[in-house]
Amino acid sequence: MRIAIVTDAWSPQVNGVVRTLQAVRSELEAMGHVVRVIAPDAFHSLPCPTYPEIRLALASSGAIGRRLAAFAPDAIHLATEGPLCIAARRWCLAQGLPFTTAYHTHFPDYVGARTGIDPRWVWRYIRWFHAPAQAILASTPSLRAQLAANGLTQVRAWGRGVDLSLFSPAGTVDAALAALPRPIQLYVGRIAVEKNLEAFLAAPTGGSKVVIGAGPAQAGLAARFPDVHFAGPRHGEALAAAYRAADVFVFPSRTDTFGLVMIEALACGVPVAAFPVAGPCDVLTPASGAMDDRLANAIAAALRLSSADCTAHAATFGWRDSAEQFLAALSPLPARRLAA
Repeated sequence: MRIAIVTDAWSPQVNGVVRTLQAVRSELEAMGHVVRVIAPDAFHSLPCPTYPEIRLALASSGAIGRRLAAFAPDAIHLATEGPLCIAARRWCLAQGLPFTTAYHTHFPDYVGARTGIDPRWVWRYIRWFHAPAQAILASTPSLRAQLAANGLTQVRAWGRGVDLSLFSPAGTVDAALAALPRPIQLYVGRIAVEKNLEAFLAAPTGGSKVVIGAGPAQAGLAARFPDVHFAGPRHGEALAAAYRAADVFVFPSRTDTFGLVMIEALACGVPVAAFPVAGPCDVLTPASGAMDDRLANAIAAALRLSSADCTAHAATFGWRDSAEQFLAALSPLPARRLAA
């Protein structure tokens, strides 16, 4: 099958959307499918206001259509709600072609956190964007229920996975982090306002707090919390080694829909502490994570959990299963030549 994926999120961005698409593409190609990703790197772009690491591509529906027609896909998936996928959506509708979409993040809440705009207004846009899709892929039951409550009922399950060959308790441990006073409490992810990182850094706990990642809020938080160790971005084995050095992984976000970093930490045998909100409630079990409205209580409870139970739970998340769900949700295009 020839599958076209249009996305406004792609490398060099580092986030859950990009990692999910990259992992699923690899699985699809291993299954024998041909995947073409149309991303911002193929077009002129501008930095996103308040989020300059994200580039907003400047592409017309005709430019996207010519690339899609040249590839001649059997199915088209629009992965994000940004300008590139808006252009692809417009072209698909003009051609009378079916497509699928995905809802990866609590976009209305993110926009509200960054701009002060009422999320209810953003939901109007979300409904407009996704309404024509043959299927909307979403990762968790809570997310699918939220979409349905907003009138988007054509929702399909699309789970997430973890690379168990990389993220496991076996392997090197980051010696510098492991030498810090314990318990070592670790956060991995973007350092941005919507991640609610301040709730973790301000929590009254002993030991050491470590932040891995980068983002626009780093300078302000580093100035306010000088005892926190900001270790910068890590990838691959260096990231896995950092997870293994930790005693607990702290996930303070109240808006993330899934949180791939949670299952990466679990796969390395590290329990998770979080707020009792949709993402963690959908991902964690009582044996692998602790949730409490007071994050310090969740951290204390998570420290008592079994590492073996954490790795066992992480093993239930597979990228092959995720790719098969993605494939099953696609809507095949009519057997006719595409027009640019």
